[in-house]
Amino acid sequence: MSKNIDTDWWKGAVIYQIYPRSFRDSNGDGIGDLPGITEKLDYIRDLGADGIWICPFFKSPMKDFGYDVADYCDVDPIFGTLDDFKRLMEKAKKLDLKVITDQVVNHTSDQHPWFKDSESSKIGDKSDWYVWADPKEDGTAPTNWLSKFGGPAWNFNMRRGQYYLHTFLPSMPDLNLHNPEVQDAFMDNMKFWLDLGVDGFRFDSVLFCMHDRYLKDNPHVPRRHLKPIEGRSFIEPYAMQDHVYDFNQPEALGFINRLRKLMDQHPGTFMVGEVSGTFSEEQAADLSAKYSEEGKYFHTVYNFSFLGDAPTPDLFRQAVENSTRHGIKSWPSWALTNHDVSRTITRWNRSNDPAQNREMSKTLNALLCSLYGTPFLYQGDELGLPDFEVPYHLLQDPLAVYLWPEWKYGRDGGRSPLPWAENDAEKTLDTDKAFNWLPVPPEHVPYAIEHQENDPDSVLNFTKAFLKWRKQHPALIHGEITFVDHSEKDIVCFMRAGEKETLLCLFNLSGTAIDMTIPVAVNDLERIENIPFTGTWEETSHELTLPAYGFCFLSMASLNKNRA
Repeated sequence: MSKNIDTDWWKGAVIYQIYPRSFRDSNGDGIGDLPGITEKLDYIRDLGADGIWICPFFKSPMKDFGYDVADYCDVDPIFGTLDDFKRLMEKAKKLDLKVITDQVVNHTSDQHPWFKDSESSKIGDKSDWYVWADPKEDGTAPTNWLSKFGGPAWNFNMRRGQYYLHTFLPSMPDLNLHNPEVQDAFMDNMKFWLDLGVDGFRFDSVLFCMHDRYLKDNPHVPRRHLKPIEGRSFIEPYAMQDHVYDFNQPEALGFINRLRKLMDQHPGTFMVGEVSGTFSEEQAADLSAKYSEEGKYFHTVYNFSFLGDAPTPDLFRQAVENSTRHGIKSWPSWALTNHDVSRTITRWNRSNDPAQNREMSKTLNALLCSLYGTPFLYQGDELGLPDFEVPYHLLQDPLAVYLWPEWKYGRDGGRSPLPWAENDAEKTLDTDKAFNWLPVPPEHVPYAIEHQENDPDSVLNFTKAFLKWRKQHPALIHGEITFVDHSEKDIVCFMRAGEKETLLCLFNLSGTAIDMTIPVAVNDLERIENIPFTGTWEETSHELTLPAYGFCFLSMASLNKNRA
């Protein structure tokens, strides 16, 4: 192994998530593309990110916007060409930016050649590459399993006279990963991209990748345990089942271990798994630790603790402490939002005051990037960008159409194109002419990158300054974390202890100023230009005033002297 390869670069690295359709359109067709990403890699590097995760750009009929893959080893023409990806990789390497891509492991598109082969015959070469089953005696589906996108998880195929399993859309049949040949084929896909120089993969929906071989029915969840999610007024049928047999099967770990062995043959690469589902915070922590046990499975697991309703300081503490309380050695990853949920400022909005929401965005970005683990910033987080309510006739997301009007934002609300220039909205709102795949709403004009770059108080310039400052404090990247008891319900308070410094980190998650007594002995105050710290701090009495959505970092002098 080369001494120059940092195999643990991903620990504490800031990963910037790119949803390519909405990032940067380089050719004016209304859809973001790979050349657009290449064009703006300098922007991401200057932001302070260490790497990018690009959502699927593979050849696809786009029924689920790239997560329905028809060819794992080619680029869809709407995003460019394979040569465009090679140019992207070349520039990323020059800028010292890592690149990870999505691997959709649970399913393919029904347009994939594998499925075309599989549906053609019960005895063909790929006849058991997908999950097929005969109808019950009454002609109904083999099990009671439900699709995440509504309705049964089985679709009848007239060519084979059998049902096939689809956890998501009927056009996205589930692969049969119990079959070693399917695992081998999937690993070949990974080798293709590793040979092109990618630094890692994010694995989509991994807990769904195995099913119960005996196709047993799921038990129901007692009604008293059910509650609506994500602000919806109804309970989705999917939540009414205890997904014992179509989710989180033990055989999945064996498959992931095979993937890990492949990655270990490419030093410096890493895998992050999407481990999500309808379970408690404790169960989520258990699964995250199990699936990211050091040296065996994923290098890290993408945690969903903060992707729901506004978390309290207690939830931040609970999520982080749960992730580190196991005897299993593992490394967590965190995000506040992504392409599948409403944006943070929309889900957690407590004020109609733009100035207060701006400060809230700054504080949340700082908090995310101060936690123990690897932070993922979703494009637009650095702008404090909110969702917008997409008119029904412009909705693109099949899940949004299915859930409208109960969930009016859908996933489209957080997938709107990134506003680069102040006139972007003018170019996209005329519905009688060609416009972006989703419009840029007028209310996003004040958030435009062009505008924020020239505003010293903007969320963008704050995030740049903070990430630059963060790199100067290794304790915030690699240090251990210990939460500190205190009496203020709206304050997140923890210590990050590194080899040479220990920092006390305090974040006010409320819209009002808070007076508090510092719960531990501190000395000098660490500050950067744009920290919204306008209160007072008395060293002798340890009294601190944090403004609304304010935060500060205090150095632990007595501990730091021992580490100097």
